[in-house]
Amino acid sequence: MPSFRFERDCVGRVAGIDEAGRGPLAGPVVAAIAVIDRTVAKRRLLRLIDDSKKLEEEARETAYDAMVASGIVQFAVGEASVEEIDRVNILQATFLAMRRALQALAATPGMVPPDMVLIDGDRIPPALGCSAQTIVGGDARSYSIAAASIFAKVTRDRTMARLAETFPGYGWETNRGYGSREHLMALDRLGPTPHHRMSFAPLKLRNVGLPLLDYVDNIGGDCG
Repeated sequence: MPSFRFERDCVGRVAGIDEAGRGPLAGPVVAAIAVIDRTVAKRRLLRLIDDSKKLEEEARETAYDAMVASGIVQFAVGEASVEEIDRVNILQATFLAMRRALQALAATPGMVPPDMVLIDGDRIPPALGCSAQTIVGGDARSYSIAAASIFAKVTRDRTMARLAETFPGYGWETNRGYGSREHLMALDRLGPTPHHRMSFAPLKLRNVGLPLLDYVDNIGGDCG
């Protein structure tokens, strides 16, 4: 379970940053930053906050709404588009989304920028503009990062659900753009959309005429 152990070791105002959507074949990569006022955070709120990957969709939505309603969790999101992902690669696009999230937080009226950000993973985005510390598995160890992971995941899931209404047939409302068999079968049948990441391996294979399901069969599961 997360705690405030890492936050307490820092000096000043501490935020957590995490991303959602590095692996999918479609849609943006989204990053979120969250600052929890831990001096007034109640247990009934904190027990809702965990690594977004460990939470079912309903629990993530509940935690998201509870954090917003609490008034003690400040957050912002940033994203990098499919075009940016294809142009600079997914890692650099993730860094871009993280920088944009921090910039969005700092630009919010009345918001005080953090003195330190805790980042899930082992890499600090270049030119972040703030002191930072990485924590491997941080979304399960730090409340601030866990909160950011929920904001990022829920925001991206909602984006993919909206895109699914415009581009039906790919199952984005459930697979969120990941390489499920349903998604790959739709790609073979319908072709790619403007929201597909053409630099990703399955889309490259399709461009040279290889069936996408063969790719899944060869790697032994869904891609993404």
